Amino acid sequence: MALDKLLENEAQSEIERIRAEARDRAGAIVRAAQEQAQTLIDSRTRALDTQMQASLTRARSAADLERSASRLNAGESGMSRAFQLAQHELLAVTRAPEYKEILSRLIEEARGVVPNAEAIEVHPNEAHVARELVTDLDVRESYAVQGGVRVIANGGKSGVTNTLQGRLERLRDSLAPQVSRILSEG
Repeated sequence: MALDKLLENEAQSEIERIRAEARDRAGAIVRAAQEQAQTLIDSRTRALDTQMQASLTRARSAADLERSASRLNAGESGMSRAFQLAQHELLAVTRAPEYKEILSRLIEEARGVVPNAEAIEVHPNEAHVARELVTDLDVRESYAVQGGVRVIANGGKSGVTNTLQGRLERLRDSLAPQVSRILSEG
């Protein structure tokens, strides 16, 4: 029996050793798997953080671009309104008592450019003033001319238009930065 006991004890020892070895290998496998899983998690977390930062940067850039576009739109809209108001005010000048002197200068300048003038055209509302100022040319009425004069030559084939609104349009590009600055300050 002692041999049975001895064999049984040896077998039990071998079983315990195998179990301990299995536990150690299982522990090593689990640790390796946990390390691999943690590495994968860290890698994915960094990738997601990078994606999130890139998304935030894109969102900020898009917001900045949209804000700039809105400012530009507002500036253009404000500038357009400013020039429309200026055009409206220039038309109102035609009803002022000083307009006779203004129209006289506009006619004189246009005639200086067209020395062989045959006629002038003015808006019907301004024709009576133009007839007082111009006695040597035919004064024609035209709804197409407002706030100024068109001097005609060569049977209507050539001429010059000199109006307050035309002057404003010619100056628009050079005035735009000043108007924009004034609008942004206000």
